[in-house]
Amino acid sequence: MQLSDILKPGAVKVVSNLTSKKRLFQDLGDLSASIYGLNANTAADALQERESLGPTGVGHGVALPHARIAGVEEVSGVFLRLEKPLDFNSVDRQPVDLIFALFAPLDSGVDHLKALALVSRTLRDPSICAKLRANGDASTLHAVLTEAPGVKAA
Repeated sequence: MQLSDILKPGAVKVVSNLTSKKRLFQDLGDLSASIYGLNANTAADALQERESLGPTGVGHGVALPHARIAGVEEVSGVFLRLEKPLDFNSVDRQPVDLIFALFAPLDSGVDHLKALALVSRTLRDPSICAKLRANGDASTLHAVLTEAPGVKAA
């Protein structure tokens, strides 16, 4: 599995002004609806429900919200770069500006975990994060994410 398998070019966006996690999840839901045909409200609610179990901010300005949703056929991703970082109750208490959301089928099992591990490994690379933060063009951000060397799932 590679990021290009789960992240379509249109599923990458730069967002200028978000003020809450709830609005962030709605934007992620809207984007997943337009690109993957998911129900926007269902996707946003599923992300919010997962977040209520514990924050998905993993530190260093990165958040990996994720949810399993009935009717989803394959693991798919949405990436947002925020121009203004958002408080996310991250493990390091730092606001986030790089958000990679994953949506998976209810019965996805190991595929969901592999995708989450792949995204986590990719966004743990400081040079990739620096490139993402330095670019405001969605197609460039997609290229940075999908062409990262050596970030394949096991």
